[in-house]
Amino acid sequence: MDLVKIGKFIATLIKEKGITQEQLAEKLYVTDRAVSKWERGLSLPDADKMLDLCSILDINVNELFNGE
Repeated sequence: MDLVKIGKFIATLIKEKGITQEQLAEKLYVTDRAVSKWERGLSLPDADKMLDLCSILDINVNELFNGE
């Protein structure tokens, strides 16, 4: 699992959806700093947030883990 690739994928999808880190953070009840860490490949969302993130970004968990 390539965290940097996943992070870039998350960042791309967020931009495509036209939402900010802050808006995504509010929807997921996390901080914008957490979203920033995901985008930079420093961490992954907690398991309890992954399905909600995938729903918001219109992807499935496999796509998230593959970073494509």
